[in-house]
Amino acid sequence: MTSRLSPREILETLVSFPTVSRDTNLPLIDWVADYLASHGIESHRHPKPSEPDLKAALFAHVGPEEDGGVVLSGHTDVVPVDGQAWTSDPFTLTERDGRLYGRGSTDMKGFDALAIWALVEARHRGVTTPLQLALSYDEELGCIGGRDLAEAMQGVVPRARSVIVGEPTMMKTVTGHKGGVNFWVHVHGVEVHSSILHKGVSAIMWGARLIDWANRVNAENAEATPDAVAALFDPPYTNVHVGQIHGGTAHNITAKDCEFGLGFRVIAGEDPQMWADRFRDEVARLEAEMQAVCPEARIEVRTMFELPPLVPTLDNSAEALVRQVTGDNGVMQVSYGTEASHFQAEGYDAVVCGPSDIDIAHKPDEYIEIAQLDAGQNFMRRLLEQLA
Repeated sequence: MTSRLSPREILETLVSFPTVSRDTNLPLIDWVADYLASHGIESHRHPKPSEPDLKAALFAHVGPEEDGGVVLSGHTDVVPVDGQAWTSDPFTLTERDGRLYGRGSTDMKGFDALAIWALVEARHRGVTTPLQLALSYDEELGCIGGRDLAEAMQGVVPRARSVIVGEPTMMKTVTGHKGGVNFWVHVHGVEVHSSILHKGVSAIMWGARLIDWANRVNAENAEATPDAVAALFDPPYTNVHVGQIHGGTAHNITAKDCEFGLGFRVIAGEDPQMWADRFRDEVARLEAEMQAVCPEARIEVRTMFELPPLVPTLDNSAEALVRQVTGDNGVMQVSYGTEASHFQAEGYDAVVCGPSDIDIAHKPDEYIEIAQLDAGQNFMRRLLEQLA
C-alpha cells in the first residue's frame, strides 16, 4: 500500500496531465485508478462511446454496499492554453505568493484532488454512509461526459442520493444554474465576383445577419423585467453568444462558406427547446431569402449539446448536507452550467460547491489560492465526520 498523498500532492500530479478536451485524458484516469487501487479501492472505467481509445470517465465507491450515499463529482478535462501568455509552465503546478498556478487548478482539478483525497481517507477511516467519486470527460465541450457518467453508474455501484459537484464557488452553496443549447452553423453561400455581389450569396454577410439576430435577442431580453427566478442570475435573462467564426476565400469573392458556433444560456424556468425553436425559425426565414437569390444557398445547423438548467428544489439532501458542513445559508445561483443538472435529471439531489472563483477559470496564469485549497480540505474533513 502506498502512502497517502495530500490534496496538494494529488493536484500537482493531476495538473501535470495536459487533459485539454481535444486530447486524451487516459493517462490521468490510469493514474487515479492505480492510486485508488493501491489503497484497496476498486474503480470502474467508462470509456467514451465514440472515442473509447481517447477518453474515459471513472467512478468508485467506498463504504457500505448500500444506497443513499454521497457523490463527489468533478471533470478531468481543461480548456486550451493556445495563444495565452502564461508566466510559468501551465502543466507544472507552480507556487507564487500564496497561489498555486496551473491549468485546471481552479477548474476543476483542485476539487478533483480534494475528492480523491477524501475517498482514500474514507477508505482508511471508515464511513457508515457511502462516499463515491465520479470523474468525467468533455465537461468543457458542453457537459457531455456528465450525462454519460451519470447513466454509466447505474447498477454498477449502489445508487447514491446526493451529488456535490465541485465547480468553483468559493465554497458557497449553489442550488441553481442556467441551462444551455449550442449549435454549429454552416452558411453555404454562392461565389461570384464581389463587384456583382447581388448575383451571388455571401455566406459571411448572411451569417452576420443571423449573428445580428442574436444581438437583437440579447437587447430584447435585457430590457425585459426579470421575474423572481431570473433576478437571481447575472445577467438576469437568457443570452445568446457567438464565440468563433470562420469563412471566406478572398476579399473580392463573395464567401462560399461561413461557420460559427452560437449558443444560448437559458435561465431556470425557461425551456431551452423554446429558444432552439426560435433560432431555427430565424434560420428558416433567412435561408428562404438566400434561396430567392440563389436556390443552391442554404444554412446547415448542427446541435452540439443541450444542458438542462439546475433547478432549486425543496428537500434537497445535497443542499442540506453542504449547508450543514459549511454553515452557508445564502441564496446563490450562477450563470455558468455544470454537470449537476445531468445528475438532477437522473434523479439525484444535486448541489454545486467547490473551492476558488469561477472568474479565475480559463484565463492565462489560472491559479487556486492555497487558502482555498485548505478550505476545501477542511470541508472534506467535516464531510467525512458527517459520513462517519
